[in-house]
Amino acid sequence: MRRLLAGLAAVVLAGSLAACGTDSDKGTTEGGIDQVKVGVIPIIDVAPIYLGKEKGFFSSRKIELTMEAGQGGAAIVPGVVSDQFQFGFSNMTSLMIAQTKSVPIKAVAAGVASTGEAGKDFGAVVVKADSAIKTAKDLAGKKISVNTLKNIGDTVTRESVRKAGGDPATLNFVEMPFPNMPAALADGQVDAAWVVEPQLSTIKAAGGREVASTFVDAAPNLTVAAYFTSSKLQQSDPDLVARFTEAINESLTYADSHPDEVRAVLASYTKIDEKLRATLVLPKWPTQINEASVQRLSDLGTTDGIFTGAPDLEKLLP
Repeated sequence: MRRLLAGLAAVVLAGSLAACGTDSDKGTTEGGIDQVKVGVIPIIDVAPIYLGKEKGFFSSRKIELTMEAGQGGAAIVPGVVSDQFQFGFSNMTSLMIAQTKSVPIKAVAAGVASTGEAGKDFGAVVVKADSAIKTAKDLAGKKISVNTLKNIGDTVTRESVRKAGGDPATLNFVEMPFPNMPAALADGQVDAAWVVEPQLSTIKAAGGREVASTFVDAAPNLTVAAYFTSSKLQQSDPDLVARFTEAINESLTYADSHPDEVRAVLASYTKIDEKLRATLVLPKWPTQINEASVQRLSDLGTTDGIFTGAPDLEKLLP
């Protein structure tokens, strides 16, 4: 949250500078090929865009695609608004926070979704094997790691605790990067960890136990993240936005039906070893944003005070 607010503080200036840009900002070549940069996070969720590039889904639509890694939505949102990236990938809560701050962005395609199966999802709250925590209710009063404070991790974890009959107001969230969480849990720095793959499988392989499928608890078939662009680009080059959206949708569909190729492409942009790649729980990659699930995230975030005002989903969603 702190990083996001700091990034958003620069957006007004960045947006003003971007408004003075020219068509060269989009990197169109003489042959009519658009050079497009996409801000992504180097996690399993974005495997489809790498696979789609390999398969030629973007080049066939005259898009020369480059992915640039950001540390999270906090860096990617202002990067898109300032034309550093033409498109970006971010979880829905970060996008809704930006929208409530009047940041000019628009979702263009689904990004990643929950499997909808408790105990078989790509995100969960986990504890050590010998922990006294047995259910989500037992998390009340405990210290739980999340990758970003006041974001999707604590929103969905609170809902798991609430559904289990515990008091979500008593949770003590600690911010740390996902890769640090297995060691922090093992060393007792935290009582539980809200993690996604591959850390989820890493902790389970070390004997850890899952106590809550948080995405599943929040909403059926939750849309966790989306691809988005700036309102400026959407208005100035709707054809490029349409071609990108078509290409990412083809990529999502292909990835969803070719899990072996997804596991293989992970080697090209992550350091997940082959043994772990083979056992990961893959998310779902539908082409449609589940608007009801995003509304649920919005309602939960509003209740928990994450947003300064209720997000306007009509302005944010495609």
